[in-house]
Amino acid sequence: MPDFPNVTQLAIPFFVLAVLFELFLVRTRRAKGEFETRDSLTSLLMGAGNVASGLILGVFSFAALMWVWQFRFFDLGISFWAGLAVFLLDDLRYYWYHRFAHRIRWVWAEHINHHSSQHYNLTTALRQSWTGLFTGMFVLQVPLVLLGFHPKLILFVFGFNLVWQFWIHTETIGRMWAPIELIFNTPSHHRVHHAVNPRYLDANYAGTLIIWDRMFGTFVPELDEDLPRYGIVKNIGTFNPMKVAFHEWIAMFSDALSPGLTLRQRLGYLFMPPGWSHDGSRETSDSLKAAYVRRNPSEAGRPGLPQS
Repeated sequence: MPDFPNVTQLAIPFFVLAVLFELFLVRTRRAKGEFETRDSLTSLLMGAGNVASGLILGVFSFAALMWVWQFRFFDLGISFWAGLAVFLLDDLRYYWYHRFAHRIRWVWAEHINHHSSQHYNLTTALRQSWTGLFTGMFVLQVPLVLLGFHPKLILFVFGFNLVWQFWIHTETIGRMWAPIELIFNTPSHHRVHHAVNPRYLDANYAGTLIIWDRMFGTFVPELDEDLPRYGIVKNIGTFNPMKVAFHEWIAMFSDALSPGLTLRQRLGYLFMPPGWSHDGSRETSDSLKAAYVRRNPSEAGRPGLPQS
């Protein structure tokens, strides 16, 4: 098995040039968008921390997958078709990881920092987790290894997925050609994913292909009459990267270790959806959607919203 190039590292010059070009377009009012200097610097620091943590800790997840490799059912080798197959399957794997990351607080604790910016530009794509390994979600790649896709090949093709996800973090690109919007994740689809508008919560989990959201009922289109507002439901109001990286872990364990709770309640604070509380005093995405429909009954049943 050859050593494949690191696709995301090779793409770094493209990332830098794309950010500068978007910044130029926005600052000269040639395109829609918004930059806030401190926010962008925080995103860049989060990206640097993600690279560092990946170099230091990524060896453990890769070693675990290499250990699983000895138990594979097949060995599918290296070919264009093997690469295409594992790209599609890993994109489906990413969809489910991403869905879990929004519906299980344990995984949300590491993913929330990606959503913590109240701006949406290419630097937001670089606002990545430092603690992804701790959630254990790399186990979702185990079935791919058992099917006969080598861990090196899986990591190689996932690099293309990450590069695709970079350029869709922008407001400078509107809706694209209809067939592209039908099949692929686009800036329009991903703006929905980053929005805190009730109808847009927990939608459009795709990495590269939006077909998974269409298949599993989580697709919501961007509406001109309800433009996305970005951030998280309760914004943290800080540009400190340490707080961005760890604030939800601290809050989660603080909740789970509160005195007077049953074991089931403690586990609920770890593994129920974000916003869950043992006494129902907090709001989840489901309760926020329901409250929105009560205020706007004509919206009931529209994409992203409940019937009542």
